[in-house]
Amino acid sequence: MVDEDRVPSPEETLRLIEAQRAATVLHLRGNPLLVHVPWGVAWLLGFTALFLHYGLDGRSYAPISQAQALTVLFSAQLVSGGLAALGIVRQAGHTRGGNAIKGAMYGWSWTAGLVVMTVLAVRLSPLLPEDEVGLLWAGGFMLVVGLLYMAGGAVWHDWPTFFLGTVTLAADAVGVMLGAGWHALLIAVLVGGGQIAIGLWLRRHP
Repeated sequence: MVDEDRVPSPEETLRLIEAQRAATVLHLRGNPLLVHVPWGVAWLLGFTALFLHYGLDGRSYAPISQAQALTVLFSAQLVSGGLAALGIVRQAGHTRGGNAIKGAMYGWSWTAGLVVMTVLAVRLSPLLPEDEVGLLWAGGFMLVVGLLYMAGGAVWHDWPTFFLGTVTLAADAVGVMLGAGWHALLIAVLVGGGQIAIGLWLRRHP
């Protein structure tokens, strides 16, 4: 999600892309408390801040600006990327052969998807009304997230991750149709909360 009045700087975009890629290199092999839960908390906090800014009827529910809400979202994602990187470092020494290759290919798929989505959003943003620009960015990025979660679940036969990808796409589609406030609320509750729930469940049922 980005400020409707501006396009994110290249530095912000690259930080987000790298954080997302780092979080998924060992998405299905690392400690779920270092992979799922931090991202769930980041999206719960960040998109809740955006929801409070937008509201459901076009009026803010709290005195928080878009820039402040985006700061919460980006900062939380950077922390999550760091925690995921810690899990990757711990796990990397135990990954060999085909699994290592699949993990690397999957991680770079995130980079490719997010880069292409950034290019599309930058190109199309000037053609849209200001109140639709944020939905283009948030909806597009969550589309990439949902599809790659489903792909990762299919590659490693991981049903929780595949299910989370399905929920992400459903929340994204419904939210885009209903508007920015609803989109932020659905992503915060269903995707952020779903990540936390799956991480805790996988920790108890590895």
